[in-house]
Amino acid sequence: MTETSIIAAPLRVVIACDTFPPDINGASRFAERLAAGLVRSGNQVHVIAPAHNNIFGSFTEVHDGQVMTVHRIKSYRVIQHKTLRYVWPFTLKAKADKLLKKLRPDAVHINSHMIVGRFVLKSAQELGIRVIATNHIMPENLIKYSLVIPRWAEKWVMNLAWKDAGRVLRKADVVTTPTRRAANLLEAASGLTGVLAVSCGIEASKFANQTPTSNRDPRILFLGRLDYEKHIHNLLKAVALLPKGLNVKVEIVGDGGEREYLEKLAAELGITTNVEFRGHITDQELPRAYERATLFAMPSIAELQSIATMEAMASGRPVVAADAMALPHLVHDGDNGYLFPPDDVEAFADRLLRVLTASQQELDRLSENSLHLIQSHDIETTIKIFEGLYRGDVQEPEESADNLATYSLPIGQLSKRLSRSIMLARKRSAELRALAEEAGAELRERAQEARGEVIERIEEVREDVVFAAKRIEIRVRKGVKKAAERLRREEQ
Repeated sequence: MTETSIIAAPLRVVIACDTFPPDINGASRFAERLAAGLVRSGNQVHVIAPAHNNIFGSFTEVHDGQVMTVHRIKSYRVIQHKTLRYVWPFTLKAKADKLLKKLRPDAVHINSHMIVGRFVLKSAQELGIRVIATNHIMPENLIKYSLVIPRWAEKWVMNLAWKDAGRVLRKADVVTTPTRRAANLLEAASGLTGVLAVSCGIEASKFANQTPTSNRDPRILFLGRLDYEKHIHNLLKAVALLPKGLNVKVEIVGDGGEREYLEKLAAELGITTNVEFRGHITDQELPRAYERATLFAMPSIAELQSIATMEAMASGRPVVAADAMALPHLVHDGDNGYLFPPDDVEAFADRLLRVLTASQQELDRLSENSLHLIQSHDIETTIKIFEGLYRGDVQEPEESADNLATYSLPIGQLSKRLSRSIMLARKRSAELRALAEEAGAELRERAQEARGEVIERIEEVREDVVFAAKRIEIRVRKGVKKAAERLRREEQ
């Protein structure tokens, strides 16, 4: 049997994370898509994550169209944050021990070094289970929500937090993070070495469309958590500097602790009629939000990758982003969008204006380059890389294609041959997306019908139970009445 003909046996993998859907953030979405991709490849996946309400235990759940077992640990809401929850750490080790002994996985993949990841890693290490760790966290993102750390101590605390990350993560067999920039930061700040850069990956066909990028009715989209480190206030301030005659619309999708402040800021800037706060939207609505946008804006200063930016690129949209952290890895200035110095609102407005007033030929160029660059972030490649890491393949560990030297080369204008190839792939992907949406709608309709039948049956049963209960109640009352009469006769 040749080496290429050997089919690897399915894996049993435990994915441990401190945030998982229905949470909406990059780490949560990565964990969900990784888990679903592994299941789709024939592997068995168990997820350990905080409960998202007061109900906890082990459940069969469907995520990204795939069935998996999710072990929900009792959790509590972080008081100073709108959506985050945490697990009580002092009983978590015993729970992790029990689960891992029962599941006996081939590998454990932790997606943070915080509470869940920390204790599951310790259990796995003691049981001799291979551990892969992916870092999605910058301590700077968490300091803002601390009620006890004074501003003068924040830098000192961040240094301690990075060192703590290194102390925990170095216990793993392999450490990854989404980009080479993020890997370099993690190594420099935590003292780790050999961190692999593996893209979160994206199923680009889910966002494919044949709608050309247009600025006839200019629309800017931001999608993500409405939290401080995203610096959405800079987007609103930049939009306020744009010519009023453009009548630019801003669509803000997501929720978070800054929403009320941002709504007030829009009113103060006099752009309330231009800005729509959509809150959370469904997975079915998501591709359409990108499709109707002229450009995607990402002013954040703390992105280790940015799945939302990748989704915008897969939609064929130009991106205007802060020249900070890993965003320049996705947004190649002048090729598929523009970068601006962080917190420079005037420069931000200038870059927005370049896209909003560009010719159709220039918009098409930016759009094609986004589609070209996103090909290096294929989620199937990401899944294969992680499967190899779970098995402990002996060859040199692989990084995703966006770390090749060719990925960072200037593009300018794609060749006609490559442009035709991109457009053909876009057309095919859009057709596949339409078919998938049609099938998904049919499945949802069937599920709704089944749900209706179940509800109807429950109502029938409920009526039967109520009727039976009334009969029992009448019999009990008659029995009590007879007993009372008998007692009175005996007393007489």
